[in-house]
Amino acid sequence: MATILCIETATKNCSVALSVHGSVIALMQDNPKNEPAQHFSHAEKLQQYITQVLAVAKISKNKLDAVAVSKGPGSYTGLRIGVSAAKGLCYALDIPLISISTLASLARQVDGTLVVPMLDARRMEVYSAVFSTKIKQIRETQAQIITQDSFETYLAGAEVTFIGDGVKKFQEVCTHPNATFINDALPSASQMAGVANTKYSKSTFEDVAYFEPYYLKDFISH
Repeated sequence: MATILCIETATKNCSVALSVHGSVIALMQDNPKNEPAQHFSHAEKLQQYITQVLAVAKISKNKLDAVAVSKGPGSYTGLRIGVSAAKGLCYALDIPLISISTLASLARQVDGTLVVPMLDARRMEVYSAVFSTKIKQIRETQAQIITQDSFETYLAGAEVTFIGDGVKKFQEVCTHPNATFINDALPSASQMAGVANTKYSKSTFEDVAYFEPYYLKDFISH
């Protein structure tokens, strides 16, 4: 049974889970839904959360079989912190690195409909993708500017659930009856466990030396 440490730092939610055979046995994460972005510091919290989930599960780092990390898109700084920590563990323990799409993890919080995970980018822009009811990606990941006509093709034929911290932008311009909005959800390491276990069983690993987060857009300093 694979024991995998899952790290999610792509958004305001710094989240760490420990999974055994695809089931989460320990989880530490923020509750940042009502906190402004400047109030979070993944660099300070991530190592604490890793230590705490291992302590709760009574498992030492040396017992880990792999580390899974949320690869993006998302916050440039957040992704750098998570990937750097994951790489460090993989190097030190000589274990494989697994990457998980941030949007795919977010989509797994919804059952039974087409799902559009949305992460806030800038202005009227979001990072988004479209997933089927079985969480199979059916439209590529994009950085897109939201308008009232966005996703019209999908909404015309089925119920669609929009989830994530970028949803508010679309909710303000979309009045389609097939649209459902979940605008307070953030990606969590708890949704990474099943995918990470499947990738581990298939030896779908990243090159620890050369792996980089999926930024999707160039970093712009504010």
